Amino acid sequence: MMIRFQRNRKIEATPDEIWNVLGRFMNVDDFSPAIVSVDALTTGDIGVGSRRRNNFENGTSVVEEVIEWKPGEGFTVQLSQMAAMPLREARAHVNIAPDGEHSSVTWTFDYRVKYGLLGWLMGQTMFKLMMGKVLDKDLKALEDKVLSVRTA
Repeated sequence: MMIRFQRNRKIEATPDEIWNVLGRFMNVDDFSPAIVSVDALTTGDIGVGSRRRNNFENGTSVVEEVIEWKPGEGFTVQLSQMAAMPLREARAHVNIAPDGEHSSVTWTFDYRVKYGLLGWLMGQTMFKLMMGKVLDKDLKALEDKVLSVRTA
């Protein structure tokens, strides 16, 4: 059974301003604090099938492949090559929606943990705690990047 974890942040920006940062798929390291570099694994226009390797500060990495791409609204990626994580399967979805004079950005992480019942319990507790910190930092960093681009 997949476990779902979600975080949301209201940002004082238009969906287009946010997409101008998020839509640069191969440049997630421009705002994500844990990602030190990105290797583009595909070339050409970004969309379904585009792949990147995110390299983290602790020396590990994960590959993400776009499985849904909606310019201006968000995207979904399937994760693979995630040996450092106790995960059997994982997907992340980022959605941008207008919210009055602001935008609401929702980051959802669906995952299936290794190790049976013990893994499921870890996934519901420790992994959710860890992912909460990661997603909160990423959403705050996204907001900071969007607002800094606006004032540049």
